[in-house]
Amino acid sequence: MKALVLLSTYLFISATNTYAAPSPKNDQSYPVINGCEIKPETVCPHVDLSNTNLRHADLRNAVLTGANLAGADLRHAVLTNVDAKGANFQGANLARVDLRHADIRGANLQQANLMAITGWAMFAQGANFNDANLQGANIDFARFSKASLHRANLTSANLEMVWFSKADLYQANLTNATLQEAKLNDANLAEANLTGTRIHYATFQSTYMEGCTNCPFDWQK
Repeated sequence: MKALVLLSTYLFISATNTYAAPSPKNDQSYPVINGCEIKPETVCPHVDLSNTNLRHADLRNAVLTGANLAGADLRHAVLTNVDAKGANFQGANLARVDLRHADIRGANLQQANLMAITGWAMFAQGANFNDANLQGANIDFARFSKASLHRANLTSANLEMVWFSKADLYQANLTNATLQEAKLNDANLAEANLTGTRIHYATFQSTYMEGCTNCPFDWQK
């Protein structure tokens, strides 16, 4: 009987002293620039991030609509699914940035360096890429309708099934690029260079080609 009482007392004390282990604290901190926390899914519309160092920053799913990133260093940053409609990237360095499914409609990317970016299915309708460097970019299935690409360097870019409908590619360099199954209907290719460009199954309905080098002038004639 005494042993039973002692056992019951031990079990009661053990039960009253048990507790759930506290969850480990999340000590991860993120840099804050002009009130914007540089992290995935951050919401910073119209923030000023111009001329900042954002190399390797993880901004996936972030909201940066109307933000100013002019002159920023974004090399190797992750911007997948970012909402940057109307943002200013003029002169920014976006070399090797991941822009898959990014929404940069109406954004300003004049003179920006987008060399070797990954922009699969990127939304860039109405964006300004004048004098931008897109050499070696991988932007298959992207949307560039009504975008401006005056003198843009698209050398060796992968542009398969890209929509360039009504895009302005005046003096653009598309040497050795891939335009297979791309849509260039009503686009402007005046004085563009398509030397070595692969255009299998691409469409050029009502495309303007005055002064273009190696354009398919006899397309559907």
